Amino acid sequence: MSDPEPVDRTRDAGADETRTDADVGAPDDAILRVRDLDAGYGELQILSGIDLDVGDGEYVTIVGPNGAGKSTVMKTVFGLTTYLGGTISFESEPIHELPPERIIHKGISYVPQSNNVFDGLTVRENLEMGAYILDTVPESRIEAVYDRFPVLRDRRDQKAGTMSGGQRQMVAMGRALMLDPDLLLLDEPSAGLAPDLVDDMFDRIDEINENGTAVLMVEQNATEALRRCDRGYVLTQGQNAYTDAGTRLLADEEVRQQFLGG
Repeated sequence: MSDPEPVDRTRDAGADETRTDADVGAPDDAILRVRDLDAGYGELQILSGIDLDVGDGEYVTIVGPNGAGKSTVMKTVFGLTTYLGGTISFESEPIHELPPERIIHKGISYVPQSNNVFDGLTVRENLEMGAYILDTVPESRIEAVYDRFPVLRDRRDQKAGTMSGGQRQMVAMGRALMLDPDLLLLDEPSAGLAPDLVDDMFDRIDEINENGTAVLMVEQNATEALRRCDRGYVLTQGQNAYTDAGTRLLADEEVRQQFLGG
């Protein structure tokens, strides 16, 4: 990944002069634009006035404390929550009132944190399910996933439910890549992984991004995620708190003290 262009920092949502991506720092080639987004679950509002952008081929991370609304942003982009206001556009088309089955046709794939594989199906069958919207499953896509995750080729006939946490995550990501998405949404991809597998998972995400797929990721391992991404968003209480290049957020003393444990 190339070094990120300078991005003005967003101060906390309660500050008098809050500046967000709606005003500064938004990439000119953004394929995903979120503006003033309100969303939640039923009558419970979780997100308030969220602004977020992902540029073409960009790697963006959302971090913040538990309960900040990070996963809700991801689910809302994919049409899985109650939309309450604001806009979400993808490739300049509004998608904020579309169901997931239509959003996936637009070029967005989503890997949830849990329950992200079909336990009773084999690895290959899981991958085939990732291409369910196509008339036929391209063998070339399956081979491309096997090339990216060689262990899946070796275990293609194994039931996904019998695999390790790291292997299951590879299956989930591989299935999401079957449609060659323009934007890959990843919700806590390192959750539940053994410590020695976390770096490997991040390396694989880096490779996916370096091959041209834009990535929007929610991640509990904030320090590592910000170190690797182009740009980061820090959320708190369902609102934008900070926006900047990942490395600059890591170097920001205030961000480190409040959200990264010093």
